[in-house]
Amino acid sequence: MCYTYRTYRSLANPHGLAAYQVQVGESDLAVWSTYMRQAEAKTILLKARRALKAYMARRCEFEGALSPLPQDPAAPELVRRMLAAGLAANVGPMAAVAGAIAAFVAEALACPEVIVENGGDLYLKTNRPRTIALFAGKDSPFSYKLGLAIAPEDTPLGVSTSAGTVGPSLSFGKADAATILSPDCALSDAAATAVANLVKGPETIDRAIAKAKRIPGVTGCVVACGEKLGVWGRLNIVNL
Repeated sequence: MCYTYRTYRSLANPHGLAAYQVQVGESDLAVWSTYMRQAEAKTILLKARRALKAYMARRCEFEGALSPLPQDPAAPELVRRMLAAGLAANVGPMAAVAGAIAAFVAEALACPEVIVENGGDLYLKTNRPRTIALFAGKDSPFSYKLGLAIAPEDTPLGVSTSAGTVGPSLSFGKADAATILSPDCALSDAAATAVANLVKGPETIDRAIAKAKRIPGVTGCVVACGEKLGVWGRLNIVNL
């Protein structure tokens, strides 16, 4: 897989945090934390990837599964989180991989404030208000015009986006953006995939949001398709 430069990262500037990048194989993380922890973050990422690859080698159906797999008490913690998220959202466990890795790295860094972005999936733990811009493609009327205001008391929080028209991720829908909020970043990732899969056009946004409401642990949802935007849950949309 070729590396894709993530141009949106140049727009991110979380005040008061050290910024650095960690890349191992297909994993490319942007990290902002109270202290510079680049070497430590890379070590944690390597550990997570080794555990995941070893498990995939033992369980050949894991990587390609498009539907949930049963929980495995003997699996590494990272894998158990992915399996649980897949079961909750009714998707394959790899739909949760980016969010699960983002959370795994962020939690192990143990900084007072930390934000990890992994392919559009965000883990946030912050002591001050932050704003996340919505991106739904360069032609969307909502991109960089609207944002999510995140209050410190609502973190740790996972914010994940899946799309059928933007980015390389597998999607069976036509959403310009399906953004999910959850305290569980693996779940927000898996749920974003599940919700985005149901968007076949602007007229199906309500059905997609109804899916988000039924997933235990999801606290908010934003779906953009064409000129229509659907919003549900405990979130604060702001103009940028």
